[in-house]
Amino acid sequence: MAPELRQEDHLGSPHLTPVPRRVLLPAPRSFCAGVERAIEIVERLLEVHGPPVYVRNQIVHNAHVVADLEARGAVFVGELDEVPDDALVVFSAHGVAPAVEREAAARGLDAVDATCPLVAKVHAEAKRAADNGDTVILIGHEGHEEVVGTVGVAPDRTILVDSADAVADLRVPDPAKLTYLSQTTLAVAEVEAIAAALQQRFPAIKGQGAEDICYATSNRQAAVAAVVAEADLVLVVGSANSSNSNRLVELARTAGVPAHLIEDAGAIDPAWLQEAETVAVTAGASAPPRLVDEVVQSLAALGPIEVIERVHTRETQEFLLPQRLRPRTAHPN
Repeated sequence: MAPELRQEDHLGSPHLTPVPRRVLLPAPRSFCAGVERAIEIVERLLEVHGPPVYVRNQIVHNAHVVADLEARGAVFVGELDEVPDDALVVFSAHGVAPAVEREAAARGLDAVDATCPLVAKVHAEAKRAADNGDTVILIGHEGHEEVVGTVGVAPDRTILVDSADAVADLRVPDPAKLTYLSQTTLAVAEVEAIAAALQQRFPAIKGQGAEDICYATSNRQAAVAAVVAEADLVLVVGSANSSNSNRLVELARTAGVPAHLIEDAGAIDPAWLQEAETVAVTAGASAPPRLVDEVVQSLAALGPIEVIERVHTRETQEFLLPQRLRPRTAHPN
């Protein structure tokens, strides 16, 4: 419902004032450590080497981040054949297949890997399983850049599955030699359901449930889940191609609460707010924190608000930059 009106008496003159709309800010939200690391890699390379710095695919899935880096001299390309010989190129946070790394090396490109360490961990697990003779069943969404990179680790030994229903149709060389892994940005409940179906059909399969989902994705989902019952509306700041942002929208809608993915404050439809006394505002892990601030400011421009932050957990994770970009430590004489 829309914010109610409260009657107040001021100097004998009764009048109506709006009750502030509650704005819930579940935390954590916005940038995670892997995203911050990837962006900083491009920023430092631009500072040290100057433009252009080529980046294969979007460094992270956010249009504002990409536009900002483009303005500084980053050039985003879809494939390495768009990169001049001997140029500097960055691999995005979503990771690349080993074949892409080999192509870059063969062409003499100066490649810097900005793959999130948690994605790199899944790549390592896929290689270990394939080297052990297992077929890898990857839980993920076809076409997503992270999935393309992970499948590329062992393309002849990897099968992609995107739903629990699809498990029934899987055909594998040896049911006793299976390992399942997951895209890191999926919904926890989604992965758990598919993992359960895999374990029921293939009792010998090895895997770790939803543990491949990155901490940032699961934390943001848990933070929204903790407040969604109080909300009349959920706004998720993020780009349309951001997997973890879309999962936050799905989580809210599954709970029966209207939810919308918005690129920024300019995408808010005032009609969404007409019946919303409490609005939860969050952001996917690739969305800059300033975009959330701008959404809150836009809500405040429509009438009085009460901002309430709900902290689910504090994130302290940090990831080291590649060795070549780490600050040099001065050594005493």
